[in-house]
Amino acid sequence: MPRRRSSHHHHVYVVLLSDEVWNEAAYRQANPQHDVLKPCVYVGMTGLDPDQRFDRHMAGVQANRFVLKYGVRLMPELYEVYNPMPYEAAREMEVELAIGLREVGYGVWQA
Repeated sequence: MPRRRSSHHHHVYVVLLSDEVWNEAAYRQANPQHDVLKPCVYVGMTGLDPDQRFDRHMAGVQANRFVLKYGVRLMPELYEVYNPMPYEAAREMEVELAIGLREVGYGVWQA
């Protein structure tokens, strides 16, 4: 009997970005309340395992420009508790997680 794919296979993820991303005008403009003591991050969602998605970003495959240029590592401590989830939940959680991190001072890019 063929295995049915779980509908709960989507993930949110957070990538730590190098502090050098702050030199990008678009990033600064998106984060006027950034606390310099908090890191700069990228928040995304994927149907892949977050490690695979990060590797694809870094290889330039459907990559966000800030992750490709400034990506350092995943920050699972900020997202593991939420995964996996259905597609719609992941879409909503991506936005909610980005807003929540920005509210506590993180510099956040979420596309």
